[in-house]
Amino acid sequence: MGVMSDRGSQVVRDNMGGIIVGLSGLLLLADLVGKLTGGGLTPARFGGFVWDGLVIGILIGLAGIGLSLTYSILGFANFAHGDYISWGAFSGWAVAYLLAGIDRFAAGGLLLIGGGGGPAPGNVGVSITNTPASIVAGLIVAVGFTVGVSLLVDRLVYRPIREADGITLLIASIGVAFALRYLIVFFFYNGRQGVTDIGRIPTYDLAGVVITAHELTIVIVGLLLMLGVHLLLQRTKLGKAMRAMADNRDLAQVTGIPVEGVIRTTWILGGGLAGAAGYLVVLTQGTIAYNLGWLLLLLIFAAVIMGGIGSVYGAIVGGLVIGLASRLSLIWLTGDLSSFAEPVAFGLMIFVLLFRPEGIFGGVSTA
Repeated sequence: MGVMSDRGSQVVRDNMGGIIVGLSGLLLLADLVGKLTGGGLTPARFGGFVWDGLVIGILIGLAGIGLSLTYSILGFANFAHGDYISWGAFSGWAVAYLLAGIDRFAAGGLLLIGGGGGPAPGNVGVSITNTPASIVAGLIVAVGFTVGVSLLVDRLVYRPIREADGITLLIASIGVAFALRYLIVFFFYNGRQGVTDIGRIPTYDLAGVVITAHELTIVIVGLLLMLGVHLLLQRTKLGKAMRAMADNRDLAQVTGIPVEGVIRTTWILGGGLAGAAGYLVVLTQGTIAYNLGWLLLLLIFAAVIMGGIGSVYGAIVGGLVIGLASRLSLIWLTGDLSSFAEPVAFGLMIFVLLFRPEGIFGGVSTA
């Protein structure tokens, strides 16, 4: 009996973190059920929090894929990733505005996305239902332009110092981030500007949960892009080469895998997904700013680290957890406390890492 008792105590000590997490989860779940059954929280309002968290989580996860790929294959945290997101947003929306209003307004004001005395968003009337062709064209340009930016930066900055240590590359990426951010200010503006015509965006009522056409577009496009990345990594020769290089770069090079080709593909994927994420963020929030990506970068890093840095699926799951946590926390954080929603997401990341330092998908490289 004494031996069994000692073993039981050892099991409890070894799994104390999991026990604490489990008990905390059960307490929150019990309180949530009480709020739902007691009338303090309606199912429609709860569903609204879940939907908002899903939208945010998909955007963060989509942007996090590129950051995770860069880290797993190139071995450094790219702080310029947030500004790729910003350039995707500005390049895509400049084209969307131009196509939506070229027959009514001067091209210069449209390319500035409403800044510098250009037409107001309500006058251009950009939305997924009112001007679908311009929205789709803007998304394509956002992806293509950001791919071009990421390849150019790699050629001019990262490639010459490819063999340097991760700290050198990280510091170089911070310099690139500042340069890209203030190029946006130079070409566009340094304020925050409305872009979409909120009044013309259709809404749908699903069991009391209000869903906008733009949110639905984001979820569909985001899931399709994630599925595409999954199929590329798991079903193609290029994807297998990327996974092999993430596991062991030297061995991959010895076996004949074209290292530079894989690196180029990494930048294409990472840059393209970052550009798409930036464009879609503006689609849902309706405003655009030069520091859009920089402000999102902390949440993206939190998602990637929580999921297990280097794991694409970890970035996706981490993004969803961060998004859902930031919205569902509003069930308990009401009034003035609602400003603590994002800190709660970071607190959850720290909580997970305390008991699982390698992240949710720790030890899984690239895939």
